[in-house]
Amino acid sequence: MSIAKTNRGAGLLPARAAVGLLSLCGMAGLAQAEEIRLSPVVVTATTAEQELRDAPATISVVSGDDLRERPVQDMAEALRGVPGITISGIGLGRRGISIRGMPVEHTLMLVDGRRINSAASAIAHADYDLNWVPVEAIERIEVVRGPMSSLYGSDALGGVVNIITRRATDRWKGSVSVKGGVQQGDGGNTYQAGTYVGGPLVQDVLGLSVYAETRGRGETPDAADPRLSEIERRDARTGSATLTWTPDSQQRIDLTLGYGTEEHERNTLQTGPAPYVYTSTDEVERRQFALSHRGDWDWGKSELRAYRTELERENLRTRGEVSGPHKLTDDIVDGHVSVPALGWNTFTFGGEWRREQLEDPTVNSLGTDEADHHAVFLQDEITLSDDLSLLLGNRADRHEEFGWHNSPRAYLVYHLSDGLTLKGGVGRGFKAPTLKQLSPGYSASAAGGRFTIVGNPDLKPEINTMYEVGAEYETRGWSLRGSLFQNDLEDLIETSCIASCGVPRAERRTYSNVERARIRGLELGGGVDLTSWLRFDANYTYLDTENRGTGAELAERPRHAANASITWFADNGMRARLIGDYTGTQLVNVTSGTERLPDYTIWSVDIAQPLTEQATLLIGLQNLTDERLAEKTASFPYAEAGRLLWVGLNYSF
Repeated sequence: MSIAKTNRGAGLLPARAAVGLLSLCGMAGLAQAEEIRLSPVVVTATTAEQELRDAPATISVVSGDDLRERPVQDMAEALRGVPGITISGIGLGRRGISIRGMPVEHTLMLVDGRRINSAASAIAHADYDLNWVPVEAIERIEVVRGPMSSLYGSDALGGVVNIITRRATDRWKGSVSVKGGVQQGDGGNTYQAGTYVGGPLVQDVLGLSVYAETRGRGETPDAADPRLSEIERRDARTGSATLTWTPDSQQRIDLTLGYGTEEHERNTLQTGPAPYVYTSTDEVERRQFALSHRGDWDWGKSELRAYRTELERENLRTRGEVSGPHKLTDDIVDGHVSVPALGWNTFTFGGEWRREQLEDPTVNSLGTDEADHHAVFLQDEITLSDDLSLLLGNRADRHEEFGWHNSPRAYLVYHLSDGLTLKGGVGRGFKAPTLKQLSPGYSASAAGGRFTIVGNPDLKPEINTMYEVGAEYETRGWSLRGSLFQNDLEDLIETSCIASCGVPRAERRTYSNVERARIRGLELGGGVDLTSWLRFDANYTYLDTENRGTGAELAERPRHAANASITWFADNGMRARLIGDYTGTQLVNVTSGTERLPDYTIWSVDIAQPLTEQATLLIGLQNLTDERLAEKTASFPYAEAGRLLWVGLNYSF
């Protein structure tokens, strides 16, 4: 499918300036990574291919071509600038993906619709689920904002990120990219090299697609204490191969084998009566095996999959201490059948069986635990008229501890004219506590030994009810989008102190349910061709959060965020882009209570210059003003990389 890039990125405007500029321009901006494409097609909202404007959900699409023009090290960097996305700290300077202010654990990560291990559910400060697929292998990323438990069950409480990989076509295609960057000051240099190749082994019968990548970032020492790491060192290797067999025109069978390793290394301060600095190294290994069958029959469509994902992690310390090993294994069988009926609706029936296994010496006295999940779902896509459609769906999940839970969803899409579409709906989802959170035998040291956290078998599942309404208008040369949403949460799981509160190394915490919380907000987005060679894109997100029990604002949710970009297209094919990213003030929890962090702005610029029909030279400067969050306050839960000059070369064949 040909792709016309009318949005190549977004930049930064402070919230007030962004709103004013959007008003003056009579439009709102799209996200940095969001793409406007000719006849865009998405699959995540209903499991079936459909045009983006018809999808019963609020979705952003990130193009793989756009990602390959940037030095993307993980999914957090890939999705930066997408409306409603917040890059949140998860400890040890690491980051996670939050959708519309929901906790990062409520973002479900998929690869071609398949779950990957949720490392954060079992390993503290883990962001390993952000590195499964290199950019060379990505066709596009679909981001669904809002609960999708009606299709995907627990873990999709905030939304879904579905990475769609490149597939073999009827002729051989491939690409190679090399990128490297030098950071101002000590450390922080980056490297990245990847390749993809795919094509037919037997024409129209057997195809193969293969990708591989190596990438890394050097350690950035802490400015206040160079013995410590502000940003850890990382090195990663990833590869995968998919064999595709099409025995006839109605069937496709895919066999996928994936493998990857990561190494994270940081220098950390061990607190206590005799504090000392030690080097902590995480060694991570991941594997996935998947077999799927798709059928396009005279009576409808079907899909059946069986797959296993594994993640192992071991932590080593310079004083000979070993943490783990931790091993997460998910065995999953799922499938669905879609059948048109009566000429005006399509029924989709499906089910899932999943066995979740955890090997961890801290989870209980046995060092192992597991849980079985069963689910069935029914979805009906109803065509009420040529311009009006309604989706009704429900998924019933059975959890060993909590029994059956229903996740209903209703969504309406109305095309008021060729360019104007109205959307709105309501959805409900749930997330069961993790194996560790529920285990009465779980006990582990956390936050560099500052406190101990234990399990709580009395936890309840988290529930989210989402309401949203939106409109989008698109015509030649400009577009405008807006959404209002509200998440009503029940039994949100957070940590709370139960003994020796505020006493380092003696404090004891557990998991507890926050009875009620509310997150509501506004998203605006759009873009305009200012001239035939100049384009402006921007977006703005507003969040209003409240713990309904205490009336307090929820922590680590910026009230304002904005992104904007100016892109220049030269006659010789060169593209130059100025990008910005604004993060507003936010509360964080600190030992003494809470602290409000200051806002900040990250500016970047990148240039893509075609050298030949196949080769493109890339050059850019990230964090132009060398914004260092630690210089503002030591309470930021994550760090931004310093000023980075990078160059790269893409070659397609």
